[in-house]
Amino acid sequence: MRELQDKVITITGGGRGLGRAMAVQLAERGAKLAL
Repeated sequence: MRELQDKVITITGGGRGLGRAMAVQLAERGAKLAL
């Protein structure tokens, strides 16, 4: 996956299910999230 440092990603439905799983993985890779 590309480098995600200093990237801001908006995820709708990030509170549970697939959205949550994506949010966790992206955060672990350094992305800043807006849920």
